[in-house]
Amino acid sequence: MREARFDARGSVIRWTEAPGEGPATVFVHGLGAASTVYHAHIAARRELAGRRVLFVDLPGHGISDRPADFGYTLEEYADALATVLDTAGVSGGVIAGHSMGGSVAIVLADRRPDLVSRLVVTEGNLDPFPPVKAGSSGIASYMEDEFVHGGGFARVLERVGPTWAATMRLADPLALHRTATHLVRGTEPPMRELLLRNARAERVYLQGELSGELAGADGLRAAGVDVVVVPGAGHNIMFDNPDAFARAVAGEGAAARPLPEPGVRRS
Repeated sequence: MREARFDARGSVIRWTEAPGEGPATVFVHGLGAASTVYHAHIAARRELAGRRVLFVDLPGHGISDRPADFGYTLEEYADALATVLDTAGVSGGVIAGHSMGGSVAIVLADRRPDLVSRLVVTEGNLDPFPPVKAGSSGIASYMEDEFVHGGGFARVLERVGPTWAATMRLADPLALHRTATHLVRGTEPPMRELLLRNARAERVYLQGELSGELAGADGLRAAGVDVVVVPGAGHNIMFDNPDAFARAVAGEGAAARPLPEPGVRRS
């Protein structure tokens, strides 16, 4: 296990890694998740054999610290992730971010393009204020005190299902709420615009077939983003179709169907 300080009080962000050659592959988890749980089985596959791989737990999640005075904004997360990469000596890496982690990866690529040669975003939030569901928008629908101290956290755990709850219950409730609130509000400019304008890195956006249509897919493609719909997969593509996911992360292409016409995507 490795660690690096990410704030003035000495809080640390932690990660584990496997040694290897070539550009490092860095996995970044989603809201209320942990990187090894969602990605270790992918890193062990033949497509990534021999590559250096990092599994980063963002502040407030997994094995990293959870300071109460941290803002948990996407920009602060991106800066903390940059600290990991600088400390680990990673530049021009392959950054694979899932859901909220995908949004953080987009912000990282915009703020520190030297760190990212290839960006793989798996159903990352691109637009602010999605419809209210059980995920980030559902968490953000609570006031902070109600979520942290008034039973909101427990109610969300009951609704998200056992797989997500298994890692969400390990995350800090305050971090979850602040993260969800900032994720729903988005960035300025919005994450979608940051992804569109970042032409320096190779960009791949993975959408699970079962998650429905992706709004604005044509605009992403026109800007050079490789939009891929993964057959038989929902939001957790790495579990639902690990073959296609591993190929996409490794840069070998994913077995995909043409994406439907743009419509309303999931939150």
